[in-house]
Amino acid sequence: MKKLIIPIPCLNEAQTLPATLADLPKSIPGVDSIEVLVIDDGSRDGTADVARACGVDHVVRLRRNKGLAAAFQAGIDACLKAGADLIVNTDADNQYAGSEIPKLLAPLLRGEADICIGDRNIAELRHMSWRKRQLQALGSWVVRQVSNTSVPDTTIGFRAYTREAALRMTIISEFSYTLESIIQAGKKRMAIAHVPIATNPRTRDSRLFDSIFSYIKRSAATIVRIYAMYEPLKVFTYLGLGVFAIGLSISLRFLYYYFTEPGFGPDRHLQSLIASAVLMIVGFQVLVIGLLADMISGNRKLIEDLLYRVRTLELPPDGRGAAGETRGAAAGERSGRWW
Repeated sequence: MKKLIIPIPCLNEAQTLPATLADLPKSIPGVDSIEVLVIDDGSRDGTADVARACGVDHVVRLRRNKGLAAAFQAGIDACLKAGADLIVNTDADNQYAGSEIPKLLAPLLRGEADICIGDRNIAELRHMSWRKRQLQALGSWVVRQVSNTSVPDTTIGFRAYTREAALRMTIISEFSYTLESIIQAGKKRMAIAHVPIATNPRTRDSRLFDSIFSYIKRSAATIVRIYAMYEPLKVFTYLGLGVFAIGLSISLRFLYYYFTEPGFGPDRHLQSLIASAVLMIVGFQVLVIGLLADMISGNRKLIEDLLYRVRTLELPPDGRGAAGETRGAAAGERSGRWW
């Protein structure tokens, strides 16, 4: 029996949530049951009450706003505890057409992928400015390079997960889960598919960032941080060799002039020698830091495997979970208790 749970992170979505819920499919070939889970990320407009009035199966309530990434992780944890075999995350602003969910699930049901991500075909989205479309394309290209995946639309939140993929997903970013989850999945060598999807007319502007500059800055920081977390030796090796090479080039320059020009000596160019020595020492130290970071990364992989095993043990023995409401208060309280 295949159970699909659709988590919907919400922040003050009382007005748009009913339309989003109404747009979701009631039945899908290959899926035996469909449930909806709403994550209320500290809303102040009665979003949780609207969700219950619309008849959703599960409500996760966070007492204060923790951000999209934390809400997404709380939803994934709650879906797993409720016995989900398949998970399709979507947004509460009804941007993504619910009729496209079967298309998103198809590669998972056929056993071809662990994760399937929608593709909005950014180049054709008229509601986005030309500059934003170009930045989205550039950002997606960067994520593809660092994650070794072929996902064309890396910022979309419309994506499907198998239970196994969800169990191995651990989001640590406080900004957005979209980029981090793809890099994680790529480094863990999960099978990732993508399918073109249609979108509904936009109902409101994005609330994730204040400006394009802010979005670029935080996204770039997320990419660098997560890539360095999984490939620390490579990152620190490049940095260390770069700094070491600059110092070495200064030394070689000094030696060249020392042997080719009369009167050229260390007493006249002492600053160059000091700068060269400092850069070479720093470069070597960065390489050593890379070795230490690589060992820490190995420990992280062991911890992730342990977390996967703990999550597996927490799954309901019959694969089914009871509907209810979850409250979260502390930062580490992802899904809280069932009430």
